[in-house]
Amino acid sequence: MVVSMERWVGKVAVITGASAGIGAAIAEQLVEAGLKVVGLARRKEKVDELSKTLEGKKGKLYAYQADITKEEDILKAFQWIKDNLGPVHILINNAGIGRATNLSDGNTKFWKEILDTNVLGLCIATREAVKDMKANNVAGHIIHINSTAGHEVPNLPGMNVYSASKHAVTALTETLRQELNSIGSKIKITSISPGYVKTEIVEATLKGSGLSEYPGLSQDQLAQLPGLEAKDIADAALYVLATPPHVQVHELIIKPLGTNL
Repeated sequence: MVVSMERWVGKVAVITGASAGIGAAIAEQLVEAGLKVVGLARRKEKVDELSKTLEGKKGKLYAYQADITKEEDILKAFQWIKDNLGPVHILINNAGIGRATNLSDGNTKFWKEILDTNVLGLCIATREAVKDMKANNVAGHIIHINSTAGHEVPNLPGMNVYSASKHAVTALTETLRQELNSIGSKIKITSISPGYVKTEIVEATLKGSGLSEYPGLSQDQLAQLPGLEAKDIADAALYVLATPPHVQVHELIIKPLGTNL
């Protein structure tokens, strides 16, 4: 896999939500493949910790503090990258959150947090990456970390607008593909849609929702669910990045064996 990643060696990759889980796993693999990786996260210290464990690898991980829900943070991050590292070649839109509420009498604040992170933050980061790629004539690659919930609505209480936000990512992937095609761009766009991945997203969802247990799903039930590992999604990201320039993997759906989640 590293051999087929050779054209990316020394290039700049940006990962949102890089402090843990899928984002951290992708950062680790890209550094090992020889890229200059910028990990954006609110918890910059977590990215700094990961960076220290990767010292001596072929590439390097840079930590930059940014809240993906704040446009000014994203703009400052891309300006810092331009000033210090050079043109962006890869963007991994990984930042995503859930909140446990409902639609019939739900919490508006929670809805906004989900949409600001999963949809608007993704759009702003994508816009800035595409602008930079076009300005520098870079045939780059943008990857949206989507979800199987972006293709079908799971019958789980408390999912509220999460699935809608991921359906938006599915639509945004195709919309960007059409836009790039219309101008003859060589920039690729890929959506990777995992099922249940064993990361801290459930814990973060509960904490952000002020709950101790997910509605309709006990901790024991959750622990027994077949799940994917963050590394599985990182492997998928490197697979699509390693494809030849004429190959675009538009959508990659990955489910753990034995479940639909």
